[in-house]
Amino acid sequence: MAQLDVREKLEILADAAKYDASCASSGTAKRDSAGASAGIGSTEGMGICHAYAPDGRCISLLKILLTNSCIFDCHYCINRKSSNVRRARFTAREVVDLTLAFYRRNYIEGLFLSSGIIRSSDYTMEQIVEVARSLREDHQFRGYIHLKTIPDADPALIAAAGRHADRISINIELPTAAGLRRLAPEKSDETIRDAMAGMRDAIEEGADARRRYRSAPRFAPAGQSTQMIVGADAANDRAIMATASGLYDRFGLRRVYYSAFSPIPDASAILPLRRPPLLREHRLYQSDWMMRFYGYRPAEVAEATDEQGMLPLDIDPKLAWALKAREHFPVDVNRAPRELLLRVPGLGVKAVDAILASRRWRRLSLADVGRLSRSIAKLRPFIVTSDWRPTALVDRIDLKARVAGQLELFG
Repeated sequence: MAQLDVREKLEILADAAKYDASCASSGTAKRDSAGASAGIGSTEGMGICHAYAPDGRCISLLKILLTNSCIFDCHYCINRKSSNVRRARFTAREVVDLTLAFYRRNYIEGLFLSSGIIRSSDYTMEQIVEVARSLREDHQFRGYIHLKTIPDADPALIAAAGRHADRISINIELPTAAGLRRLAPEKSDETIRDAMAGMRDAIEEGADARRRYRSAPRFAPAGQSTQMIVGADAANDRAIMATASGLYDRFGLRRVYYSAFSPIPDASAILPLRRPPLLREHRLYQSDWMMRFYGYRPAEVAEATDEQGMLPLDIDPKLAWALKAREHFPVDVNRAPRELLLRVPGLGVKAVDAILASRRWRRLSLADVGRLSRSIAKLRPFIVTSDWRPTALVDRIDLKARVAGQLELFG
């Protein structure tokens, strides 16, 4: 590998990190060095990667790879062993110095660090952990740290990562075990899931210790997340949603991230020639929110798919489900419980909460609901108010055509 300066390495390894979508800092513990006798950084500031927390805050993170060299040859990866890309590698000290320099200039509020695998999984994991350890212990860095771990590394190393990082990511890679065997034969679905289970247990034990003893150290307070590639294998949206639901239930994940497959130079012949529509990735995120925040069961979200198990691209999955479950509509906004209001296409969580608060004092009319939502025209087929009833509108054959293109999942 040619000798490169830090600026050249940063250019290569920041660009290589763009394929990792699981970059967010929501849910972390609050730490601040203001007023402290020692320490630098904070997890609460406003900010070279822009992520967004659930409350809408824009969070700037230094998002880089430790190295884009790798001993594995996963077909879908731009950094695979056989790929003809320019290689670079940071030392642990260089990553630490970069993070501190960027933070002092107010460019970032934390670090997102991933890596290709060099020498061995354990050696690479040691280098990743050393970055986090040095930031925390040598420099008293109190900003956000998100580490991408290597599933088949020694569990003690993964546990050490959890002691220093706010969030841990262990990528599931592909939606199905069959897809992983075909496209990444050197990786094991069982090993990945075992690592997730170990991290779940460690996070739960750490949380329990914190409840019992206030002085107990925090362990990955922002939890763990994962990422799966969409469109590299034959898995349909129904299978992807089933995998995501299982991961949430079994491992208590904070987030599942979806990354649309992107064709890479000199790609293997077994990969698709074209990337899937980016709208497919968007629809999967919407279905994910339906399960996490709108109270839909996985089987209900699956009802929004077509005969091939794919979510429609022309309408959002919440509307697609409503059109197939018309027996649940119209919903009386003055009487319906929160869980039913959340299923009305075009009503988001904030609008539903506003309706619930307002109807304590008066019966809501169509105009009242219109003031609490984006557009009453989008809601008319699905709601009943004090002065409006859609009659047979919800049963119209052309209802999809009347509302398609107008509704947004979150209202």
